[in-house]
Amino acid sequence: MDKETLKLFKNALAILGLLIFVFVYLLFTKLIPTVQAIGQTAAEYKTQSSILAEKERLLDTKKQAVMKATDTNLTGSKEMYKPLESGLDAEGVVAAQFDDILKLLKANSIKTRSIKYNYNPMDDPFVKSAADKLSACTLDMQMVATYKNFEGFIKDLYKHEHFLDISKIEIIPYEKNKTMLLINFKLTLYALKV
Repeated sequence: MDKETLKLFKNALAILGLLIFVFVYLLFTKLIPTVQAIGQTAAEYKTQSSILAEKERLLDTKKQAVMKATDTNLTGSKEMYKPLESGLDAEGVVAAQFDDILKLLKANSIKTRSIKYNYNPMDDPFVKSAADKLSACTLDMQMVATYKNFEGFIKDLYKHEHFLDISKIEIIPYEKNKTMLLINFKLTLYALKV
C-alpha cells in the first residue's frame, strides 16, 4: 500500500468515525429523549384514559339520577304535579298546589301565623339537578292548631295526590293552653314545567 492509499484509508476511517460519533451523539441527545417522551406520553394516555372512563361512568350515574329526579313517578306512588298551562313562572306553576295546601289547612281548622315562600331554592336536590324541567316552592309556615287538627292535616298531606316533601316539623305546646300547638312546618311543592 502506498502512502496515498493509506492516507485515503485513514481519511475514510476518520469520516466513518465522525459519522458514528454524530450518530451516537444524535441518538443520545435527540432520539432517546424522544423515545422516553413517547413512553411517558403513552403512560399518561393510559392514566388519562382510565380517568376519562371513570368520569364517563360518573356522568352516566349523574344522568340517571337526573332522569330519575325528573321522572313523573318519583316515589312509585305519587306523580309530579303537571300544570295545565305552559310557559308559567315558578309562582304560577305551583299556585294550584299551594291552593290545595291552603284548602287542607282550612278544612282542618289550622290557623297560619305566617308563610314564607322560596321559589326554586338552589339547595334543593331536585332543583340542582333538573331546574330546567321542574319548579319548586318551599313554604316555611308557622301555624297554630290542636293535636287532632294537626293530625288530620298530616293525614291529608299523606293522601295528597302529588309529590311533595316535608323537611321540617317542629311542634311546641302553647304555654297558656297545652291543648294548642305552635308549629313550625317546612314543605316543598314540586311541579313539572310544561
